[in-house]
Amino acid sequence: MIAIAQSAADREVVTLASELIAIDTSNVSDPTRPGKERLAAEYVAAKLAEVGYETVYVESGAPGRGNVVARLEGADPLRGALLVHGHLDVVPADPGDWSVHPFSGEVQNGYVWGRGAVDMKGMVAMMLAVARQYKRHHFVPPRDLIFAFVADEEAGGFCGARWLVDHRPELFEGSSEAISEVGGFSVTFDGGTRAYLVETAEKGVMWLRLKVSGTAGHGSMLHHDNAVAKLAAAITRLDAHRFPMILTDPVREFLEGVAGLTGVPFDERDPEAAVARLGNLSRMIGATLRDTANVTMFNAGYKGNVVPSLAQATVDGRVLPGREQAFKAEVAEVLGPDIECEWQGMPSVQTTFDGALVDAMASAIGAEDPGARVLPYMLSAGTDAKSFQRLGIRHFGFAPLRLPAELDFSSLFHGVDERVPVDALEFGTRVLDRLLRTC
Repeated sequence: MIAIAQSAADREVVTLASELIAIDTSNVSDPTRPGKERLAAEYVAAKLAEVGYETVYVESGAPGRGNVVARLEGADPLRGALLVHGHLDVVPADPGDWSVHPFSGEVQNGYVWGRGAVDMKGMVAMMLAVARQYKRHHFVPPRDLIFAFVADEEAGGFCGARWLVDHRPELFEGSSEAISEVGGFSVTFDGGTRAYLVETAEKGVMWLRLKVSGTAGHGSMLHHDNAVAKLAAAITRLDAHRFPMILTDPVREFLEGVAGLTGVPFDERDPEAAVARLGNLSRMIGATLRDTANVTMFNAGYKGNVVPSLAQATVDGRVLPGREQAFKAEVAEVLGPDIECEWQGMPSVQTTFDGALVDAMASAIGAEDPGARVLPYMLSAGTDAKSFQRLGIRHFGFAPLRLPAELDFSSLFHGVDERVPVDALEFGTRVLDRLLRTC
């Protein structure tokens, strides 16, 4: 390890995170409106160019959707490159709900505050800090490193990772493995044992647009063909429906690992009991025991005294690997024949928890947090891994953070008062540096 590079990256990462958060890159998921990622992408490109990187800046054709890619050549060109990627967009935030302005990037009480602090400008800052130090100190990593800062992840990556895979795959030539968000964060179990969760799988996405027609008319009259009522009844049935519980290999491996750390036996016949013992983490892990379908939007009507002829809704479906067709059939049966369904999907992601990269992760964590363990887990949501896996890239979620035991980390994703501890960013920068130097 080179101490001067390490300490410089530690010092820089908080400033980088704060400045990135202050750039409002809210993604409202409206393809007709210009994106906001360009300013952040230009910021990243300038920071990389400042230390000597040659960067590629590219937009998909949708204005404002900036993507930046840079490659650092490694010692062994025959080894597969490691892709380190992060997204620059964030979900919107209402300042009226927050304790601090969500786009202030304010540093107070030991935290960096703002939209994107954990999802995922904190990791982007770590990537940028480490990449800059490597170039400043002429460090040659063991293998090629590709740093990608992309747009539009919060809306499926159609102007970011997905577009780049379809139209600029040469930017990722030679990539065999990748790391990105929603993994590498610590969880403290009863007794103080700390483990870091590495994402090895994520559920598939199946967005569903529902449409039902009825007979329009005056709101004061009798109606037996009300589109709003029919759709509301179908949505209520779907909300009450419980999909079958399926214990997948990644979830089983995680729960067995927790049992080994805590000494509380894991009964495969009752995985929900094991999940219930996980505290705040149970919301995320519990969602990986079965498929889920949650209504997120409902639209109907245009006047208070008119029964409309059309009602529409959007459902966010998250599906276990291999369950896509069964999920669609089950949803259709619950909704009933009067509901028109339009599907849009993204595949699940899954790999095994083994290999040299996993060993390097464990070693990097152990060097900074002796005695801690790493455990694989399945993410209930989705990331840009869904796009990059189409290039044959094996993917892990690994954005290392050592978190306070009392912090409800999962609630900060898309939540109010999103924030990340300053010392967690510094810790994560050191771990990321160790990993990229040894993998």
